[in-house]
Amino acid sequence: MSLGADRSYKMKLRDVENAFKYRRIPYPKRSVELIALLAISCTFFLFMHTNKLNSRLKEMEVKLQPSEFSALGLTSNHVSGHDAGKHDDINTLHGTYQYLKSTGQLVDLVPVRLNNTPKAEREFVFFNRIEKTGSQSMTRLINQLGLLNGYETFRNVIQPKRAMTENFEEQREFVHQLTELSEPSVYVEHANWVNFTVHDMPRPIYINLVRHPIEKVISAYYYLRHPKIVGQSVRRNPNKIVQDKTYYDMKFNDCVKQRISPHCVFDAHNRFNGDWRRFALKLCGNAQICEQLNSEATMQMAKMHVEREYSVVGTWEETNITLAVLEAYIPRFFAGATKVYYSQTKKFTVNTTPHDNSLDEEVERYLKDSFKFELELYQFIMQRLYMQYIAINKNQFMDTPI
Repeated sequence: MSLGADRSYKMKLRDVENAFKYRRIPYPKRSVELIALLAISCTFFLFMHTNKLNSRLKEMEVKLQPSEFSALGLTSNHVSGHDAGKHDDINTLHGTYQYLKSTGQLVDLVPVRLNNTPKAEREFVFFNRIEKTGSQSMTRLINQLGLLNGYETFRNVIQPKRAMTENFEEQREFVHQLTELSEPSVYVEHANWVNFTVHDMPRPIYINLVRHPIEKVISAYYYLRHPKIVGQSVRRNPNKIVQDKTYYDMKFNDCVKQRISPHCVFDAHNRFNGDWRRFALKLCGNAQICEQLNSEATMQMAKMHVEREYSVVGTWEETNITLAVLEAYIPRFFAGATKVYYSQTKKFTVNTTPHDNSLDEEVERYLKDSFKFELELYQFIMQRLYMQYIAINKNQFMDTPI
């Protein structure tokens, strides 16, 4: 039957005109209970595992001690991208290369060890995009590559409001709907990571994008206050409250200092922090611990999913590296990505809202503390991306002293 207007997921094709068909697959009551029990057990096991890991990490004395979650034992205690850039900084491509070389890990670094794409059980990419990371630009690139590489791109209709996480039944319905989509194809939505396997559905190819957490928060602040974006939001949700001019003109630094808007308060106890300004939630999933802000447990769960589930988590902050890794690790969908991107760069640069990124010292300290674990997750993802890139260019790196 057709997907009705009252459905929680209103997925449509690129042009958002023709809703695709799906069917419900009934499950015996006993099977549902067993599956739910299995999901709860798995979540509890992972939570205990991450807690144990956290205790072990705190006992380590060496700054760059390997982490169990890293594909090759790479981790970092740096928390600010503003501190990166030194030649010996582990949070740079050069620093990652030097670390792998000095520890002897470079010899064994091969793409197959960092490639989750072969784990996929269907030609289907699940891009659960994260807001304010350039996901709209990536979606446009994916659309264009679909014409070149022969696959379809599906998107959902943007909803005015949705819950932070979804329960087991909601996830099951979502997964079954996605299974009805044709192959090869890509599905794009602002959604949390979801485990297809626990719902007895074929595993997809997971991808995503991230951005430096502090810059992401600043960007989100000004994005929400841009006249064009405010207008679009009101059209989608006529009941939305429109603030006065003072609200939209206030600088980010002033807003954080005065704490007068929920968009500028990032304390862990503040429920509003469950909104879309952070990316740990999307990578962690729908478990209860994923709702926590600045949580080590949430971060560790997200790290595990990035390493074990995602084929590529890239960033437009490293455009060339991200495109090269996508081409190498998911060639069926991203062959020719670099050439297509640079031939039509303006077409893939959308939703930019120019703003001042400078931060007052006290504001920067507050943000670093509020996003401590988000920043650590970001650096973990960047290091994994660098390792994937080095693995496919190892000979070139070794032949060219840097």
